[in-house]
Amino acid sequence: MEIIGIVIAVLSLVVSIFTLWKTYLDRGTLRMTQPTTIFFGPDDKSSSKVYLRTLLFSTSQRGQVIESMHVKLYRGESVQTFNIWVHGERVEIVRGSGLYVGKEGVAHNHHFLMPKDGSSYEFLAGKYKLEVYASILNTKTPKKMFSVELEINDSNAEKLKDTRNGMYFDWGPESNKYHPYLHTRDFTVEDFAKKLR
Repeated sequence: MEIIGIVIAVLSLVVSIFTLWKTYLDRGTLRMTQPTTIFFGPDDKSSSKVYLRTLLFSTSQRGQVIESMHVKLYRGESVQTFNIWVHGERVEIVRGSGLYVGKEGVAHNHHFLMPKDGSSYEFLAGKYKLEVYASILNTKTPKKMFSVELEINDSNAEKLKDTRNGMYFDWGPESNKYHPYLHTRDFTVEDFAKKLR
């Protein structure tokens, strides 16, 4: 009987230590679901942007704090970083400056804009590689969360020169790939800028 009591006590201790570890000490991993939609095109304020909608979640009870996010867009030998991060829902979109992500997850629209250094970016025809990065609190190197290859054909690239047009890529679960389509707004980015003056 003494041996059974000792075994039960040891097992209880192991379970308690494991629970303590998973609840308070384990940092877990920050993860990101497959974005349901990705957008390449103009922002309302005349610069290019990349937009996507996804769920961010942590594998630990403790959760994670994202300091910032950015995307890199590769085409051929060129690479462009979209380092201005804005997130939220349509009613309340805020500049990214820290986001707590728990195990339940956070679903948001994420807008990645061009740096405000006078540079511009044109979505030309070709194959693109999109990478999404998150800078996590108390880590030195941004973590690559997601990577995908997308393509813009010649016809759509020509239409993207019009600032009313943007390129959506919607995820198809049956085909297991993104399906592109061109979206046209009723106004140009220049029209929008005039309204703000």
